[in-house]
Amino acid sequence: MTPRNSLLARARPLMPYFGIYPGTWLIIVLATIVGAATEPMIPALFDKLLDLGFVKRSLELWTVPVVLLTLFGVRGLAGYVAQLGLSRITNQGLMVLRREMFAKLMVAHMQLFKGQTSSALSNTIVYETQTGASMLVNSVLSLTRNALTLFALTAYLLFLNWKLTLIVIAVFPAVAWVMRVLTKRLHTLTKANQDATDRLAYVVEENVLAHRDIRLYAAQASQAERFDHLGESLRHLAMKSTVAGAAMTPMTQMLAATALSAVISVALLQSTSSGTSVGGFVGFVTAMLMIIAPIRQLSEVSSPITRGLAALERGLALIHDVPSETQGSFSEPRAKGEIVFQDVVVQYGAEATKVINHLSLAIHSGETIAIVGASGAGKSTLVNLLPRFVDLQGGSILLDGHDLRDWNLHALRAQFAFVSQHVVMLNDSIAANVALGLTLDRDKVLSCLHAANLGALVAELPQGLDTLVGHNAMQLSGGQRQRLAIARALYKDAPILILDEATSALDTESERAVQDALMGLMRNRTTLVIAHRLSTVMHASRIVTMEAGCIVETGTHQELIARNGHYARLYQLGLGGFGGPTAA
Repeated sequence: MTPRNSLLARARPLMPYFGIYPGTWLIIVLATIVGAATEPMIPALFDKLLDLGFVKRSLELWTVPVVLLTLFGVRGLAGYVAQLGLSRITNQGLMVLRREMFAKLMVAHMQLFKGQTSSALSNTIVYETQTGASMLVNSVLSLTRNALTLFALTAYLLFLNWKLTLIVIAVFPAVAWVMRVLTKRLHTLTKANQDATDRLAYVVEENVLAHRDIRLYAAQASQAERFDHLGESLRHLAMKSTVAGAAMTPMTQMLAATALSAVISVALLQSTSSGTSVGGFVGFVTAMLMIIAPIRQLSEVSSPITRGLAALERGLALIHDVPSETQGSFSEPRAKGEIVFQDVVVQYGAEATKVINHLSLAIHSGETIAIVGASGAGKSTLVNLLPRFVDLQGGSILLDGHDLRDWNLHALRAQFAFVSQHVVMLNDSIAANVALGLTLDRDKVLSCLHAANLGALVAELPQGLDTLVGHNAMQLSGGQRQRLAIARALYKDAPILILDEATSALDTESERAVQDALMGLMRNRTTLVIAHRLSTVMHASRIVTMEAGCIVETGTHQELIARNGHYARLYQLGLGGFGGPTAA
């Protein structure tokens, strides 16, 4: 397979994004043909100018500026129209491609986010597609224009002297071979360059997120060394790419210069025997010199095409190769909240220890279940199974008698409100963060904020509910961010509530206020609570004690204390902040 066919095969999947504007493409092609057709007119003009103007002296002076202005005016207008059309195609196609990539990101299997960093994904969607589309579409224009120009000039040369033109045509296979070899090299280097860029961007991302720890532990020097090492690797790859790309031009120019030398030598020999006119000779040499430019530009165009395709292929891989979350069709507006875990197994990797080990548990509608255990017991994994943030490897989980895998994911996740110890907020207004994904009702938002003990704070802010919270609500304290998450759960009013250390970042006074709100929220709802504080646990309908992915005890606080087992030991030792006697 030739490189040209290979590039065409790789570009074919992009046609639904950049090839869906036939009218615009037709205008571009016509404008490019007009522009290419003006190229042989320049050497033809020199031919007539020398013979009629200098030898025969029969050329009217006014014809020269009129012809030149007309020629270059048509040429400039054709180029302008083609560039404008390509800009429209690039931006429209890029918008459609990005929209599909982002839509896929919203439904992609959770495994994607374990295998790729956020910086790599954002780089692919925002920057690489922009660069790739611009490089590719502009290169297509250059390829088309220079190919047509080469064809037009070659036809003119054949018209003038077919024997000399054969010498020029003999260069083409050599140029094609050079392009083939260097294009393969460029493709390999471009892929390596992309990976190196992702690694470098991830170092920056990590250091931005961990800026406090980096300073606290004086790790600036080691991180700078890490950044320099990856930066040097990227520089080395960039230089290799530059060498491969830049080598095309001098090599094709040398081939063209060889052909030009041969043409001039043969033309001088022919002129003594055939009586070739000065104008005809200059016209041929001018066309020959002009043909070098499209040959050189055709050799250069393979580099941006290769890089543009490589960039866009990453976006296409996200759309077509990344699996979506699997789901069923069952839907229910509001579940009763009956949950049954049946012999559930969760294991990360074939050789890894089971995180959830053949666990079974039945939760009744409206029941509050507290889940306790030492760190690593599997508590968070257990609750993350319910909205299917984690997939099980064995057993089944039923919600209202229906397997979670049979539920429509949108309908399933509508049944849950989740408040985690790791609060995530969008860089939007307070009101938008509380009403996330739902119709915004400002009165309801305000009511939920008051219930979460944030009403006084919002009243003090100059923009009130419209105040922007900044990146992950960093303008708020940790406790305020967690209360904002609680307000979001209150607003959603889902039938099943999951609290994973929901009050861990609150001081005692704030916790007491929020606890009252949570008690009201938990009423008539199925609630699963992961907590290390006794005040959150002791009022639960049942307490489930976990160890190594298994349930080892179940009962009320008083029952479990009386048994003097795992729960009682956790209670006495205060593991992970879980309350000892002082917490009572």
